[in-house]
Amino acid sequence: MNGSSWSRFAQRSGYSGFLLATFALSPAAFSEISVSDCARAAKYSEARGGSAVLVMQNGRTIFEHYANGGSANRRWPIFSGTKSFWGIAALVAVQEGLFRLDDPVSDTITEWKSDPRKSQITIRQLLSQIDGIEGASHLQRPSIRDRNAMAIGLLSVAQPGSAFIYGPSHIQIFSELLRRKLGARSITSYFEAHVANRLGLRDLKYKKDERGNPLPATGFELTAREWARLGELIIGNGNYHRRQIVRSNTLREAFVGSQINPAYGLTFWLNQEAPSGREADMERLLDLPWENAHWSGVCICKDAPADMVVALGSHYQRLFVIPSLKAVIVRQGSGGNFSDAQFLRLVLGRVE
Repeated sequence: MNGSSWSRFAQRSGYSGFLLATFALSPAAFSEISVSDCARAAKYSEARGGSAVLVMQNGRTIFEHYANGGSANRRWPIFSGTKSFWGIAALVAVQEGLFRLDDPVSDTITEWKSDPRKSQITIRQLLSQIDGIEGASHLQRPSIRDRNAMAIGLLSVAQPGSAFIYGPSHIQIFSELLRRKLGARSITSYFEAHVANRLGLRDLKYKKDERGNPLPATGFELTAREWARLGELIIGNGNYHRRQIVRSNTLREAFVGSQINPAYGLTFWLNQEAPSGREADMERLLDLPWENAHWSGVCICKDAPADMVVALGSHYQRLFVIPSLKAVIVRQGSGGNFSDAQFLRLVLGRVE
């Protein structure tokens, strides 16, 4: 699909377009990230509970710093950053022909066919969290026997496509859809064979319920170097160390925001409203009741490139990926008064 046809598709489907680095960028879009700027950003992060900062550019590590109990070999919870790995697995499944993103979920979860709202929901809306299903943070409780059954029985509280409602429900419902599509194959085995093993990731924490269903909304613990591999995959347009995991045109689907929230694609956060957008702390917006959060025109950092995509976890766990700079930036820590925008300005040398 070329640039013009992609734009027409985005307009028809109600999604706002996102341009990956595979679309022509001028040489002026590229610049070197300096070690001294990274050091300033690491100092800022450390003072706010940061445990790790890792910066890669052009395929090599240019800066690495640990503090507050962090180390190169210590795995750290990435919380909702886990969702983005499962988003890649969803795209692999699309590539393999298991389903199409615009298929109705009810084609597979047939219990929804008689529901006037749920029967309209597409897989794309599910992964974009605009399906109208309640967020249901309680799905993360370890005491739940069957998360998948609970998730598909959740209430629809808004018309599909009309609201962005963040929570674990959507990706949990997707995991049940994938489970049914796979038949005898387990969903974790599929994920490991097609994503985790190809990225060299082992011994991941799936937080399974009593039925063996993983919790794809959270749970993974990774070193900064391990998490950076997902960024390298994106910079490589779906290839990691010369191994293709997902085709570039399929990967591009993850970086298209919805009309209701242009800052969120398929399990990835987007900066496409920069430089004119309204900077927002995504974690604080997510703390609001979904009815009170306004996502129109929101960006993560006005001074970061518009093609930046982010895997985001609670307490300011971040994987920033900037294709136009061929840069991958990991920040891990224990929360604190942290600002994504200020941190990025420091890394990119855009603070006077």
